[in-house]
Amino acid sequence: MRALLRREWLALKHDNWQLALVSYVPLLGFMLLWWLFSAALPRGLPVAVVDQDHSSISRMLGRTINASPVNQVIDYPNQTEAIAAMRRGEVYALVTLPVNLRRDLLLGKQPQIDVRYNGQFLLVGKLLSAQISLSLADGLHQLARVNLLSHGVPSKLVAAHMQPVTTQTTALFNVNNNYVGFLVPPILVALWQLIAMLTFANAMNRELTPGHWQQAYQQGWFKLIGAKALFYGPILLVHGQFVLALVYGYLGLPAEQLVWLLPLQLLTLLAVWLWVVLIFFLLRDSARVISFCTALFAPAFAFMGITFPTANMPLLAQWWRELMPSSHYIEAHVSLVSYGNVGLMWQHGLAMLGFLLLLLPTLALAYWHRPKADKVEALS
Repeated sequence: MRALLRREWLALKHDNWQLALVSYVPLLGFMLLWWLFSAALPRGLPVAVVDQDHSSISRMLGRTINASPVNQVIDYPNQTEAIAAMRRGEVYALVTLPVNLRRDLLLGKQPQIDVRYNGQFLLVGKLLSAQISLSLADGLHQLARVNLLSHGVPSKLVAAHMQPVTTQTTALFNVNNNYVGFLVPPILVALWQLIAMLTFANAMNRELTPGHWQQAYQQGWFKLIGAKALFYGPILLVHGQFVLALVYGYLGLPAEQLVWLLPLQLLTLLAVWLWVVLIFFLLRDSARVISFCTALFAPAFAFMGITFPTANMPLLAQWWRELMPSSHYIEAHVSLVSYGNVGLMWQHGLAMLGFLLLLLPTLALAYWHRPKADKVEALS
């Protein structure tokens, strides 16, 4: 085994791309993705406001919308120009304050305030929709309060008239709607999985030369693959721990019992490498192995269920999701970090043991593609 480990070390020293994959490329990728979301909370998102009433109340509502740090109001003279700006991507939402808004409110009518947002930007649209609704509700509550007081309702009873039943919404997790805590961990896990796949696929592809292929059967594939796993496993676990240190150490995001994530990361690596070995024996072509593995693991982030509920995905997408180790890891990760539920974490984490079934077709393919006996004797 020591000779095989030294063989991997010598191969790594002479492979600049592999050396980059296990050294600075992951660190640069992790830091770049964190930097992209380092603002944590969106600020100053452009919102078009069309004031057709030009009254003191409509101007007050415009100021209320602009008071939110999420919104940046841009005034437009009419809906046509505002809609055109939204189609050009210059604004993400549009609020139209209708004609006679002030008069209808004073008369007790219910004027319609038109609020539109660009649904193509799912998270941005959802955020703006909520913030604009809150801003308008706050402004209209102030008007309702003044109206009730002017009609002789005692100040102590105003709140009860405006809202007979009070509600309070408390976010259990990610209280501040922090995009770093919401998006960065699964994105970094998806990148880490890709790096683990590429690293092991490159290491396996070195055995595709005729001489190496036959020597691998002589030495034993189990020993050879085991040496690769022992050599690259600690390196990639360091990358995985760096992700945890960055997100939950340096950034200080709340987390529970992070020590349990180390065995989870090890299970994820083994599952990824089982896929790589199966595809390696199936295709036996370096370019095809890399291409197929990349196609399999590239959609990992989309299938994690962080930005879109996986239960609403097509059945084929749900099956594909189950094939990716990162999907099981992120469920275990969230169960531990957010919920502090070690039992639920292991329930999701141990599901990755099902990837051991990949050994059956792998062994069959390895046996099928073994060199002919005469070639092995000639080599020896």
